[in-house]
Amino acid sequence: MRKLLTILLLLVLSFSVFTGCMSSGQNSQAGAYEPDLTLSFGEGGGVKAAFADSRVSGMKGVLENDRLRLFIDDKTGGIAVLNQQNGEIWYSNPAERDKDTLASGINKDLLSSQIKLDFYNHLGQISSVNSYTDSVQNKQMKIETTAGGVKVGYQFGTDAKTVDDLPMKMKKERFEDKILSKMNKTGQRTMKIAYTFNEETGVYTRNDEALKGLQLERALKGFEEAGYTEQDLEQDIADNQLNQTKPVPRIFQLSVEYALDGDQLVVKIPAAGIRFPKDYPVNTLSVLSFFGAGGLEDEGSLFVPDGSGALIHFNNGKTKYPAYKQTVYGMDGAMETTDAYTQQQEIKLPLFGVIRTEGAMLGIIDQGAPLATINADVSGRVNGYNYVYPSFTFIAKGDLTLTATDQNRTLPRFQQQPPQTDYVIRYAFLSGEEATYQGMAQYYQRYLAGRGGLPGPQDAKPAGNAPFYLELVGGITKKKHVLGIPYQALEPLTTFQQTQNLIGQMKERGIDNIRLKYAGWFNEGLGHKVPSRISVDQALGGEKEFKNLLRFAKEQQVTLFPDVALLSASRTSGFKVNQKASRRLNEVPAAVYPYNMALNRRDRDRSPSYIISPRFAANYADGVAKGFQDLGADAISLRDLADQLHSDYRRNHEIDRLQSEEMSVQSLRALSGLPLQMLANGGNAYALPFLTDITHAPMSSSQFKLEDEEIPFYQMVVRGYVNYTGAPYNLSTFTDPKEYVLKSLEFGSGVYFKWIYAPNHQVKDTEFDNLYAVNYEQWMNTAAEMYREVNDVLKKVQNQRMTGHGKLAEGVYKTEYANGLYVIVNYNRAPVQVNGQKIEATSYLTGGDPS
Repeated sequence: MRKLLTILLLLVLSFSVFTGCMSSGQNSQAGAYEPDLTLSFGEGGGVKAAFADSRVSGMKGVLENDRLRLFIDDKTGGIAVLNQQNGEIWYSNPAERDKDTLASGINKDLLSSQIKLDFYNHLGQISSVNSYTDSVQNKQMKIETTAGGVKVGYQFGTDAKTVDDLPMKMKKERFEDKILSKMNKTGQRTMKIAYTFNEETGVYTRNDEALKGLQLERALKGFEEAGYTEQDLEQDIADNQLNQTKPVPRIFQLSVEYALDGDQLVVKIPAAGIRFPKDYPVNTLSVLSFFGAGGLEDEGSLFVPDGSGALIHFNNGKTKYPAYKQTVYGMDGAMETTDAYTQQQEIKLPLFGVIRTEGAMLGIIDQGAPLATINADVSGRVNGYNYVYPSFTFIAKGDLTLTATDQNRTLPRFQQQPPQTDYVIRYAFLSGEEATYQGMAQYYQRYLAGRGGLPGPQDAKPAGNAPFYLELVGGITKKKHVLGIPYQALEPLTTFQQTQNLIGQMKERGIDNIRLKYAGWFNEGLGHKVPSRISVDQALGGEKEFKNLLRFAKEQQVTLFPDVALLSASRTSGFKVNQKASRRLNEVPAAVYPYNMALNRRDRDRSPSYIISPRFAANYADGVAKGFQDLGADAISLRDLADQLHSDYRRNHEIDRLQSEEMSVQSLRALSGLPLQMLANGGNAYALPFLTDITHAPMSSSQFKLEDEEIPFYQMVVRGYVNYTGAPYNLSTFTDPKEYVLKSLEFGSGVYFKWIYAPNHQVKDTEFDNLYAVNYEQWMNTAAEMYREVNDVLKKVQNQRMTGHGKLAEGVYKTEYANGLYVIVNYNRAPVQVNGQKIEATSYLTGGDPS
């Protein structure tokens, strides 16, 4: 009896979890709903050709301006864009896909599809539908012109009955009276095949193995002619206590709108038009997966925004490695994560591209970027094409484990409400010299600058020396004992007085234009309490000495950026985890455990930090603003606000990544308006307008096996608007100062170190033992030498945009700047000859005529 009660409890809980997750979605603008099953789109839809062009056969010309022409195939929904600058045609689906001998089955159909939807069932199992197989072939596509362009409506799936519309079991008397008695001998023979009679139980059981194809059609028709209704099915389910539910038609609907805007094609999926059954929540939307795809005979590359940027060359043969897939702005900390730790770069810019011999196409995610994933693959895996495209997370899924006595059951838990946003991608078509990754970067830079996506250009400012970035750690918490009783005490590593001393030593060695990030200075050290208010740590000198440091830094022309974390709570003292931490979909507070380098995984034996719900982060930003005004600080370092983006799946109070981005932008705008100069880690695209400096900017790609080259795309976008540097040299993977210098010169980056004044052993046996090589004395001379070498070159291009970059030979790269200067670096261990000039091993040369 106890075991039976346990099973019943699990079943009740599982039903309440699933229905509770999805029922609220029905009232949202783009939420779950019961589709209009009578809707029939019909083939075509009345779109008329506005013009014709022999270069695009079989399609109707529907939109044009002086840059582009848009064509549409009213039989498949496919589009083509003609770039009138160079005559190149870009197809949404490969023009010769029917000749692809590698693709088969669903992979063949996907080559003709424009949209793919992945969706879950109530068990959390994922399936998919696509616009060709499930819409076009069912004649459920409609094309119509709108005031601004062309709209293609899709209905995926049909309301045709399936085997699930037949009861799994029926009692003998009911089956014979309700079904068999109303049929002729032929119909009765059909039913005897469809159902097997069990003499012992007196029940007819559905024979699923036999109910396929024609036999299924006959059985369904027989039940219909016998007058069997949905109410009858519900009665049989109840009478026989069946583990069966009345089937819900898996019908999905959405529309895609196309418009032209100058040299851009604007593709929009309106949120209001996305409809799905509540029993089948949509997980992801994949958009124009094969737009601009390159075939086996084509030459070119895919551009992916992995870290600094990377190229994947067409047909590179790397099919034994995983396809490329990365989320924009990194992982969502409110989603479940594994303990395994993978060090990889993150996507900072929401874009992608295709570079071909004839021209290039740049895709810019204009709306929905925080929900996007960039996907790419090469020919030879499932088809003969090289392609890159975005997908968007619509409804997220987590797993909830229910425990009762000795039994566990894992059930899916879904995001309650889909994001309230349209999904908009702008495709720009580049030709001539712009049809390169360099041209793409310059195009995107102009795009951002024209929309207020970058701060003002720096080229009008006096050049001066290149920046030197230094991060100092003030204090950390350390376990100590009194009479054998452990307690946490603040351990000073760099006091305010010692910081002044360090600045003096750096000046004496010729280090100039110092951008000083000072971390661990308030609210009990580096892992400080949440900043609802600012309390300067007394162990470092207190508020009076801190103000003295601010004055001293200003006198020495050092920009001091006091560091603050706004999105994570390392200390739970004063922080109510259950109330203010983001919740995961399993209802557990989102905890992040430290990384153990020795084990290469998250260490659950150590204390975690917690992700602060975005709704409270804005309040903490207000507290920081007030504290900085009281102290007289004119600059701030943001540890996480410009680098991380998290949801909060607290039941009935969800905040998705899109809303989280909006809240982060509001906080950034408020802080920059004080005004405060702002330095930040990472520098995601939405934060760029507010920043003066970036540390930990991506200085490489993740070097995934599928990738062929890493490029400074990120640097080409932000240079001349925001100063930046990568990771601190003394905590980076660089083992040779020469390599770091060359990377700084190639990527136009400032030199960066992280120091403490105290000996290294003072961080031993603490939560901060990752600070293993940061005592300033062992690095001061090296830093001065590196800065002198880098500054001798980069001061000539300070505040200048990076206008060119290219690989001249293996390990040899040339970087060009707006004022005419260029730098050629040689990473090789042997000299090379470039354009008649010799470049020594691991060295560089400069040239050009700086204006």
